[in-house]
Amino acid sequence: MQGKTLDKSIVLCRACDLAVSKRALPSGVRALCPRCHTALYDTPYCSINGMLALCLAAVFLYFPANLLPVLEIHFLGNIRNTTVIQGAIAVIDQGYWVVGIAVLLAAVVAPGLLLLSVLFQILIIKFGRRSVFLKTSLKQLLKRQNLVTQFTMLEIYMLGFLVSAFNLSDFSDIYFSVGSFCFTMLFVVTLFLQREYNLEHMWSFVDD
Repeated sequence: MQGKTLDKSIVLCRACDLAVSKRALPSGVRALCPRCHTALYDTPYCSINGMLALCLAAVFLYFPANLLPVLEIHFLGNIRNTTVIQGAIAVIDQGYWVVGIAVLLAAVVAPGLLLLSVLFQILIIKFGRRSVFLKTSLKQLLKRQNLVTQFTMLEIYMLGFLVSAFNLSDFSDIYFSVGSFCFTMLFVVTLFLQREYNLEHMWSFVDD
């Protein structure tokens, strides 16, 4: 027996079982059943303007987080510092090209693509939904959103960064620089952006 696909745009009232089409709501608004006035769903996601603010903050932090040194090591009179990109390239030069490419993809390329994708989605929703070309572009971005999100693993690199700094501190002096602060803030802002982003909510703007 072939299973039926659940239509996520329909919500059933838990009191009277009325099927109601799910629509995007303004921030802080609750949808009520038109028959019995039972609460159906809220808006657990951020407003478009709120997501735009988070996205712009993440884009602003993205470049210094990847281009400025994240760690400065003082060892036997030598001072070494490195950026995220330089660290990945150094790993590749040592022969661990799979690990180096994974770091570049998960910590540099994928987060950049994620931020650009969300930023373009928001800008199209705010200013370009009347354009057929931009509306088609929005659909393509939404279709690929989950794929880009799966490759974005800032938390893994952040954990590895902290563990490495802890281990190196036993025999060298470790200093955190502006790059480490920007990378940490990029991780935090991106985490909040992904938490507030709702793919179903974004698709509702296409239907509108």
